[in-house]
Amino acid sequence: MKTKILEKLSEIEKEKDIEILFAAESGSRAWGFESPDSDYDIRFVYKHKKEWYLNLWEQKDTIQFMTEDDLDGSGWEFKKALKLLAKSNASFLGWLYSPIIYKANDGFLEDIKTLAKDNFNPVAGFYHYHSMSKGFEETLDTDKMTLKSFFYAIRTALCANWIYKNGTIPPVLFTELYSIIDKKHHTILNDLIHLKSKHIEKSTEPVNNTLIKLVRAIVAENNSIKNELANKKSNPEEFNAFFLKTIQ
Repeated sequence: MKTKILEKLSEIEKEKDIEILFAAESGSRAWGFESPDSDYDIRFVYKHKKEWYLNLWEQKDTIQFMTEDDLDGSGWEFKKALKLLAKSNASFLGWLYSPIIYKANDGFLEDIKTLAKDNFNPVAGFYHYHSMSKGFEETLDTDKMTLKSFFYAIRTALCANWIYKNGTIPPVLFTELYSIIDKKHHTILNDLIHLKSKHIEKSTEPVNNTLIKLVRAIVAENNSIKNELANKKSNPEEFNAFFLKTIQ
């Protein structure tokens, strides 16, 4: 599948006359709990030739594609991506730190990761994940809960909790979040990941009540400490310098 993905990205570069700076997997495959019918969520950042940035008028800054073989692609123009990164956009941080990288410009990925880490705002990241987890929590132990919605609930709750406890960008790979929960939950979660890998996304296989209680406890803790996080502003000059360096 990687060959098909790289071929599609190369096709996009030629068709749009752009350079893809990096491309990564997002969503359940990057998180490590995909189902057999999970799409390939390909996310990428691209840049135009320098002259494009001298245009007086606003221009389209996204590219999307969907193929018949489940390649779901979405790309952001570099300037747009940097502006969102300056706000510690959690979705974009997930792209940057994905464990599955399809394509990367030499040095670019490491440099932009450093920029992201140095300018990360815990408040922005925490509230993104906490608000999502509260929404997913409502489906727990109801007829609306699927294996997919359960994993979304626990992952977002753990990401918010990670930010509270560590003040850093949470890992993308789900199992790397295990360090902030009791070891007794690890095996049960691993078994559930294995179960999900055998069933479709909307599977309603039962989830151990211990895990339901765990998610609710984490969401409750996050809710109780939500006003304790320190707000950190990004450095606009660092972002501007990186932008100019990259489009040269």
